[in-house]
Amino acid sequence: MVYENGDKEMEHEHSISHHQKDTDNHTKTPQGRGEHEHHSNNDQPRIMTGAHDSMQHEQMKQEHSGHEGHKGASHHERMARDFRNRFVVSMILTIPVVLLSPLIREILGLTFLSFPGDLLVLFILSTIIYIYGGYPFLKGMVDELRKRLPGMMTLVSVAITVAYTYSSGVVLGLEGALFFWELATLIDIMLVGHWIEMRSVMGASRALEELVKLLPSTAHLVMDDGTVVEVPAAGLKRHDRVLVKPGERVPSDGTIVEGRTNMNEAMITGESSPVDKQPGDPVIGSSINGEGSITVEITKIGSETYLAQVIDLVREAQASRSRTQDLASRAAFFLTVISLSIGSLTLMGWLALGQELQFGMERAVTVMVITCPHALGLAVPLVVAVSTSISAQKGLLIRDRAAFERGRGLQAVVFDKTGTLTEGKFSVTEVVSLSDVNETTVLQLSASLEAQSEHSIAQGVVRGAKERKIELQQAHDFRAITGQGATGKVGAHEVSVVSPSYLKERGMYPEHEILSALAETGQTIVYVIVDNRLVGALALADVIRAESREAVAQLKSMGIKVMMLTGDNRHVAKWVAQELGLDDYFAEVLPHEKSMKIQEIQARGLTVAMVGDGVNDAPALAQADAGIAIGAGTDVAIETADIILVRDDPRDVVSMLGLSRATYSKMIQNLIWATGYNAVAIPLAAGVLYSAGILLSPAMGAVLMSLSTVIVAINAKLLSY
Repeated sequence: MVYENGDKEMEHEHSISHHQKDTDNHTKTPQGRGEHEHHSNNDQPRIMTGAHDSMQHEQMKQEHSGHEGHKGASHHERMARDFRNRFVVSMILTIPVVLLSPLIREILGLTFLSFPGDLLVLFILSTIIYIYGGYPFLKGMVDELRKRLPGMMTLVSVAITVAYTYSSGVVLGLEGALFFWELATLIDIMLVGHWIEMRSVMGASRALEELVKLLPSTAHLVMDDGTVVEVPAAGLKRHDRVLVKPGERVPSDGTIVEGRTNMNEAMITGESSPVDKQPGDPVIGSSINGEGSITVEITKIGSETYLAQVIDLVREAQASRSRTQDLASRAAFFLTVISLSIGSLTLMGWLALGQELQFGMERAVTVMVITCPHALGLAVPLVVAVSTSISAQKGLLIRDRAAFERGRGLQAVVFDKTGTLTEGKFSVTEVVSLSDVNETTVLQLSASLEAQSEHSIAQGVVRGAKERKIELQQAHDFRAITGQGATGKVGAHEVSVVSPSYLKERGMYPEHEILSALAETGQTIVYVIVDNRLVGALALADVIRAESREAVAQLKSMGIKVMMLTGDNRHVAKWVAQELGLDDYFAEVLPHEKSMKIQEIQARGLTVAMVGDGVNDAPALAQADAGIAIGAGTDVAIETADIILVRDDPRDVVSMLGLSRATYSKMIQNLIWATGYNAVAIPLAAGVLYSAGILLSPAMGAVLMSLSTVIVAINAKLLSY
């Protein structure tokens, strides 16, 4: 059965017709891509609709193989495995390298480990670590130098190469200290740091595949002779007629030619209530049919369909996302310049002062060791690891670290309405008696009848009665009134719960000030008839989450503008916005318009987070500076989002922002320490106080460097929120 609200129905029809006009005229996308490309000579869809057919699914995967997010996912996965494997091998070899290093044996009193040829074994093991474990950094240095952008890879490569070359010279007879253990531990730390980092950014979006999966793999094709044949949905062509049974998804965009029903379009438009459909009305592919069987004539296929256009929007928004340069890479760039410059100046300076080459080399190497980025390599990854652990405990899953870090500077948070600020479920907000029957009895009789129906409005009536702890009675002879409500017997009474149109057709529609005021807020009104007498009315609305008010208040106290973006009609949106005290709201916004709205807000100079849970939110989630999905929402929203809230609690957005700010602060502290200690250590390593009898040996330089690593690790562990 279907209920209707006159204003809501008109608004929805307006939004659908507006969408239909847009798609028919092939309007420009938010990114200004121009007209959608059509394949007039070939009716086969560019984006296959048979998502669950293996061959079609494979084609879909191949088609989207160029999608940056998908490529990024496999790239990060491969890199993570590679860093892990190299770390394991290098770590195993590092144990004997450390134990065979003269300095370590002397400090730990392990001189008994000495044996003839031990330095040769040390050299061989270190060579393996240098080549196998250091390969990613050496290769990365080449890439950075080709781009003339030396960064972390260059700094690491310079450090391990200097340590390896100098130590190899010592093994071959040059007087000096061995740095093989420094070489090995530096490579280990950098490998595990990059492994942690890769894992933190892995799992890039599979939103396109999830979107395509919304479409059914088969369709019921109506033949010319009236017979119905099940065919692959991907093979449908324009003007084909398909039968859509109750509970099934519409296989592609089309127009109803036979039958009446109600259609659940919440996954696409965000409209919270089912929409009445009759012959001549458009239907959107992937929307869910309600109670009646309908025959649909296909009008759009493949790339022309509404869902395909949403897919394009998600792809483009993700591909156009700007990439912020990593702070550690910038610090590494400066350290690389400092290391090479001061190291070279130190060698040349001491040679110019008449010192021997060995002394100058030892000073230069000590400078290089001091600037070895052990601490810098762990400064960010360790904080990321701790932050990820804390966020998981708080029900925040971080999929994109860069977006999470951007969260500290958010200036506006845009919430979807249905399922985010509201529960996405109807409940009774008002019971109005229009006779001598009291309000409790009106709700009891109507809820007892509606308990026999699965309709969302009917379930809302039942929910309203349960919330008020009203005991239901047994109903029988239940019968749906097509498109207008339901009727049946409750006890000895004939009870009907009907729409306004039902009353208007029979001249029973009441003029009531309270009901008119409720209708103006966008609430759905249904009427209760008992024994052929109008006795009352019920107002229903999507329930606002109790947590939403607190979340909005906390965000506003942080100086963040709070807005709402919804596909629902303007009356409902206005009511919710007023109830929550939002700064702004946008209503009757379809998916292709949602990403445009986010762009408009960004154009104001604001850094924007989008919070949503549905397919209709996917383009906006991808377009926003930070996309946040409610974990209980659709897979599409989750796959498109940068951060996932496991709980259906808007207050977790506040927790995410607080943790983001604390995490960034801790990263800055670590980076300052990891680079700042060089201001003291490098001059000492270069020998500026040599005349005063203060000379920092290579071994002491290594100890100071290791100490900075320990401090950075402890500081990361102190992260809390």
